Amino acid sequence: MVELVLEEKDAGDWIYRGEGGLNIVLAYKGSSPNFIGKVLRVRKVKRNGSEFEKAPSALSTHECLVWEGVGDLLSASTKDIVNHMYAKHVMSPLLGSQHVDAGVRVQVTKEFLECVHKGVLFQRPSWRVDNARVNTLHDSALLMSDHSIFPHAVHGEEFCISVEIKPKCGFLPISRFIRDVNLAKKRISRFKLHQILKFHQGKISQISEYDPLDLFSGSKPRVLKSIKNLFLTPQNNFRVFINGSLIFGSSGGEAEDTNIQIAQSFEETLKPIIQSDDGMRTSTFLQLVGEAVFKSGIMNRLVDVQKLDAFDIEGAIHAYYDVIAQPCVVCRELGEGNVLSNKSKYDALHSISFEESLKIVRDFLVASTAKDLSLMIGFRGRGKGKGNTVSNYDVVCIDSSNQSFDYKASFIDLDMKPLEKMPYYYKLDQEIISCYTRMMETVNHPEKSLVETPYQDHLSTAIEDAS
Repeated sequence: MVELVLEEKDAGDWIYRGEGGLNIVLAYKGSSPNFIGKVLRVRKVKRNGSEFEKAPSALSTHECLVWEGVGDLLSASTKDIVNHMYAKHVMSPLLGSQHVDAGVRVQVTKEFLECVHKGVLFQRPSWRVDNARVNTLHDSALLMSDHSIFPHAVHGEEFCISVEIKPKCGFLPISRFIRDVNLAKKRISRFKLHQILKFHQGKISQISEYDPLDLFSGSKPRVLKSIKNLFLTPQNNFRVFINGSLIFGSSGGEAEDTNIQIAQSFEETLKPIIQSDDGMRTSTFLQLVGEAVFKSGIMNRLVDVQKLDAFDIEGAIHAYYDVIAQPCVVCRELGEGNVLSNKSKYDALHSISFEESLKIVRDFLVASTAKDLSLMIGFRGRGKGKGNTVSNYDVVCIDSSNQSFDYKASFIDLDMKPLEKMPYYYKLDQEIISCYTRMMETVNHPEKSLVETPYQDHLSTAIEDAS
């Protein structure tokens, strides 16, 4: 633990960068060498009557069984410390220490957190404010490298531009435990299937053209296609920063689709960085991102970790119930529905050793972290041409603008997934595939729908693209 303490007087040096479901991320704008080039993750607490609860306990009894002997996780006293140790001892070795900064915990006072809460209130999306606030009862926060900038370049004149991508799951499952009625999962990416459900629920206004299978393909044209599609429908999966300041995408929710005005503004913002003709800077920048993803090979390492989920949730859920020593709810439900045509394969899962069940669950949870993390790629210009001085970073060149850039790739958002959420993961999985099945029925048999609508036209196109 680094002996640093953030007090009330320090709160003004931290500004809102963004947030997820559990944490608010603050960027540093002060002058202390201890914090330049860093971000701070502070914990949130829901506004549902438990606003002033103390920090959650570290691991449940069953989680202790799953993680026993792994990175000394059982010694952690709080969930925050568990997540810190999990990133350091579990995810970093798998993803590569050069791509992971687990960070250090620093002390924070209640007064500091109260000032932070007030200071970021009007920068946060309203729905985030309504849902949660800064947890002022925590006594520590996580200090990490700011991957949107390069070290020692924070106060210089050079520009650092970075992208944050949520790649999502990059492979199609082949598990034999996937039921026949759910075989669409073996030919359509989980992201594309989930988009259909979100569109049906009204959570998104347009189904994204992005497909993770393109980003993970190892084919340069398909990688570039995926980056362009992320730019067109960023949702919460694509953000761009210049010198740490957000210039594209949403700070805490779903970004609107990229219209002409947004595209023109982004094109103009790139002017100091991308030395291309007007109207060409955005495409050159997207090419730069695609080249870095392709050249780095980082997606290969990520998908290997994702593939630790060898059983799919339809198999892992059975191991989960054995781990918690409860009758398998899924077997009961499938039996009641008379859909267990091949019950023996599930019986086989319930017949394996307890240690094997623990490994299936543990691997599933690690893979789930890898499917939900974010990838940060930062760029720093090296001037015209390719014959520049030796760099400590990898270099990518763009022929169309005759520019070369240092770049670095890092993974963030590496928290442990809670064991108790596995039934939720299974339920969501079934909702996703059921929605797709129902919509396919509607598209193939429109007479079963009372009214033809633009919704159906959009959905029909989306399903054709997914298939």
